[in-house]
Amino acid sequence: MTSAENDVTLSELKKKMADFAKERDWDQFHSPRNLLLALVGEVGELSEIFQWKGEVPRGLPDWEDKEKQHLGEELSDVLLYLVRLSDICGVDLGKAALRKLEINAIKYPVNLCKGSSKKHDQIINNSSSIKDDVSHDSV
Repeated sequence: MTSAENDVTLSELKKKMADFAKERDWDQFHSPRNLLLALVGEVGELSEIFQWKGEVPRGLPDWEDKEKQHLGEELSDVLLYLVRLSDICGVDLGKAALRKLEINAIKYPVNLCKGSSKKHDQIINNSSSIKDDVSHDSV
């Protein structure tokens, strides 16, 4: 089995979540507000895993398998609630994410922000002050 055969799409997750809720008659509880609050709760549980650990290296090499499994479960909870919320709100999450990447590419042009963690408004302000300095020099 190749990696692509194991990949799961957002559409598949959306359908599985909808079926899961329908089988249990949970649609009545899945309002946008309730799903958002559940999502926030799951993000809190995810945060607790990292609380007090300080910075951790990529791949979590020092973590035990049990810790990584727990992390996977909490990440999954966040993803599943996010997919369900987007479905209930009628938002195509995949398309919205691709659009957001395009917007971010414009907000954070490589030539101005490569290697920088500054927010876009700081980058733009620095860029305009650099342009101002250059224009003053050429006068």
